[in-house]
Amino acid sequence: MTEMVYGSNPVRVTEPVLPRWWRTIDKWTLTSVFVLFGIGLLLGLAASVPLATRNGLEPFYYVQRQAFFGAIALVAMIAISMMSPAMVRRLGVMGFAVSMVAVMLLPLFGTDYGKGAVRWFSLGFASFQPSEFLKPGFVIVVAWLIASSQELNGPPGKTISFALTLLVVGFLAMQPDFGQSALIIFAWGVIYFIGGAPMTLIVVVGGIVGVAGLVFYRLSEHFARRIDGFLTPDVDPRTQLGYAANAIQEGGFFGVGVGEGQVKWSLPDAHTDFIIAVAAEEYGLILVLLILTLYGVIVVRSLNRLLPERDPFARLAGSGMACIFGVQAMINMGVAVRLLPAKGMTLPFVSYGGSSVIAAGITVGMLLALTRVRPRGQMSDVFRRGR
Repeated sequence: MTEMVYGSNPVRVTEPVLPRWWRTIDKWTLTSVFVLFGIGLLLGLAASVPLATRNGLEPFYYVQRQAFFGAIALVAMIAISMMSPAMVRRLGVMGFAVSMVAVMLLPLFGTDYGKGAVRWFSLGFASFQPSEFLKPGFVIVVAWLIASSQELNGPPGKTISFALTLLVVGFLAMQPDFGQSALIIFAWGVIYFIGGAPMTLIVVVGGIVGVAGLVFYRLSEHFARRIDGFLTPDVDPRTQLGYAANAIQEGGFFGVGVGEGQVKWSLPDAHTDFIIAVAAEEYGLILVLLILTLYGVIVVRSLNRLLPERDPFARLAGSGMACIFGVQAMINMGVAVRLLPAKGMTLPFVSYGGSSVIAAGITVGMLLALTRVRPRGQMSDVFRRGR
């Protein structure tokens, strides 16, 4: 009788989480990440053995650690990729807040491990680099601020994001970590430009960065040494850049053979910053081109899937994530072939490093979540939400 008067409640048939996730996820990007991680383990079998030998450890000690941290990263990536954009925003804001506090505490409790830059917290059994986790959170916060500024009566998100960028870059420069600072500025510039920034402001910011570079060149011996090394026409063959350049030349098209490379015995950072030199020497140009293609697939596929996105936050945050991920890979490989000054930056999912691989997993997890296929409303719905 009740149903006759009020009508019956329709039964909502919801698709299970995993089938819906698999149907909406970008499988090309997901596959590319797994292949990159597999290549990283393969290269680690060669590149990390000399370091383990020098430190009196088991030959595959660092490979085992990379596999452990990589498993955590892949699980985190898949879990985050199942989130909605709203959940990604909440996670990013909380992650940014925690990472920013950690970066601020580095001058008091951090260590440099003899590398001249205080970037890590020593945990005894491992180390933690907060700037790696700061990047995805920063992208989320800036995208949120700029997207909010586009709403009617919205906050001055663009101004706040610029002030936040200056704050973050200031603390990173104190370490000093100019590579991560450059990535932060680049990420802000990409999001700000997509959000409708005037070209005049972009030019002004570029000028400020140039002036700041000159100031740091005068004041920071660490910064000046890397710039001078890059500008010097002759490369000292006994430096890391010299060893890397020689390894790439020796590798040729097909490489010298698996396990036959020699650069891993000379480069202290063969398993991290210069792992692409090990790939080029042992496997040749073929593997390097494969790695380049995989990064290209992730970036291009992600940006292409964001083109029809009508949610300003998802479009801005996804574009920032894709660009910062691709540029980090470009910087790492550019340093190895001496197209860029040395930055001390890892190759995502390929280089050894717990903080690096887990942060990369979080970044791509957010990117996958933001590029999942979702029901597209009418354009009028977007404007209606802003009223």
